[in-house]
Amino acid sequence: MTEIDYYELLEISKGSDKSTIKKAYRQMAMKYHPDKNPGDNEAEEKFKAINEAYQVLSDEEKRAIYDKYGKAGLEGRAQRGGGFSGGFDDLSSVFEEMFGFGSSSRGRRQKKSYNYNLDVTIEVKLEFNEAVFGCKKEINYKYKTACKSCNGTGAKDGKLATCSTCGGHGQIHSRQGFMTFAQTCPKCGGSGQAAASSCKSCSGTGYEEVKDNFKVDIPEGVNDGMRIRVSGRGNIAPDGSRGDLYLQISVKEDQHFIRHDNDIYVEAPIFFTQVALGGKIKIPSLTGELELEIPKGAKDKQQFTFRGEGVKSVQGYGKGDLIVQIKIEYPKTLNDEQQELLEKLQESFGIKSKPHESTFESMFDKVKKWLS
Repeated sequence: MTEIDYYELLEISKGSDKSTIKKAYRQMAMKYHPDKNPGDNEAEEKFKAINEAYQVLSDEEKRAIYDKYGKAGLEGRAQRGGGFSGGFDDLSSVFEEMFGFGSSSRGRRQKKSYNYNLDVTIEVKLEFNEAVFGCKKEINYKYKTACKSCNGTGAKDGKLATCSTCGGHGQIHSRQGFMTFAQTCPKCGGSGQAAASSCKSCSGTGYEEVKDNFKVDIPEGVNDGMRIRVSGRGNIAPDGSRGDLYLQISVKEDQHFIRHDNDIYVEAPIFFTQVALGGKIKIPSLTGELELEIPKGAKDKQQFTFRGEGVKSVQGYGKGDLIVQIKIEYPKTLNDEQQELLEKLQESFGIKSKPHESTFESMFDKVKKWLS
């Protein structure tokens, strides 16, 4: 199952704080609110999705589950009807972790028995058109599964001994002035136990790597830097639980089209006579050809917008624009006939062909007065 992150939906990074999440939600909720988009079913669905994302990401407990297990974890919690315990006891553990005081029964932290993360991130490279129109992509990668000999511990025969670094306490202490600070033991990760000797089968890593491949549907409109989560394709823990696979999207640039969010930019070279006379030209778009009318007297780098001719939103709501920027080009060389024709044309305009003379005349007089 392929799904877009709630973070992508709110257009924020995974490390965003509460205030950033709230600000992003307010902006997007106002933009897609049904009252501002009457009769727009796409906007209504987007508004619902935004609310769903905010309900999860604004709640620390739900967000933690979502970050680890995705939507499936939230659905499982809802089915179980379970709640969360917390409060002062959780706050106490924070102080204990930072300053080294609190209940001694909490000195040793419970830790997973394996020493690798369940989530996996790999880079997926896409051609420009694959990102714009979507595609089916074959994914080849490796995932980790617990070593059978040591059950993921990395220890010989799976046997752990008291950690020699922290003496089994799970923490190491240091003093700065009158304050005592406690940090999680770097060797045992807070469990108080570590491998006395390494497992030979996995060389102490605790895991074996397995090659896998499958095909995934890349949705239309993905962009460089986005992440797509594929549920249940990550590493496998000793108890059989499995993490998610994250596809980090990398999009190759196109030679002609330039993409910015969902807008597409293209440069149209225009000969100087076309600008003077005006006219129509054909320009390429993502779906074929479009006709652009060049007005007389158009300026260099002037832009013209074709609404809705850009990239479809990855969320499925609306499309970007195609922006055409003209670039006026002039002849680099002239033959005798062209030279003569241009000179005659310039003479036919009279004083209009020399705008610098009328503009600079008053400036020359002004500078002379300054120097007199």
